[in-house]
Amino acid sequence: MKSFLLALAATLFIGVAVLSNLRPPSSVLAKDNTETLRQLEAEFMKATAEHGSQGYLSYYADDAVEVPDGAPILQGKESIAKTMGFLDNKQNHLTWAPIGADLSASGDLGYTYGIYEFRSTGKDGKPVVAYGKYNTIWKKQRDSTWKVVLDMGNSSPEPKT
Repeated sequence: MKSFLLALAATLFIGVAVLSNLRPPSSVLAKDNTETLRQLEAEFMKATAEHGSQGYLSYYADDAVEVPDGAPILQGKESIAKTMGFLDNKQNHLTWAPIGADLSASGDLGYTYGIYEFRSTGKDGKPVVAYGKYNTIWKKQRDSTWKVVLDMGNSSPEPKT
């Protein structure tokens, strides 16, 4: 009986050691997932450039919240959609670049932040460029996709290069 318990303990010890080595450390998981968020940002911007407001809104959760600079809070994808028509004008170009990203310990909530640039044509026909900063909060959905649940931005001076 003693040798059986010793063999069982050794087997459990080896099993735990093997299983613990199969899972990457949490820092590796966080890095992989922050790269996922950065990749999502790139896909999000591409969808916006190619499909305008529909591409932009395809990355939003139905219950998303938008906190626009100098305007009231918009709650729900439907309310946000009413303000995004400017993205359908081919003269307008919104680009952004994440500077940072992080993920919650649970792995289902993350954020990105960075800078944006909006190029358009003024009423006088001259080019207009606006700059700003943004923060986007992403939430992993039940179907394992990531969606924007809160987005905010504010204007800033032209970045110094």
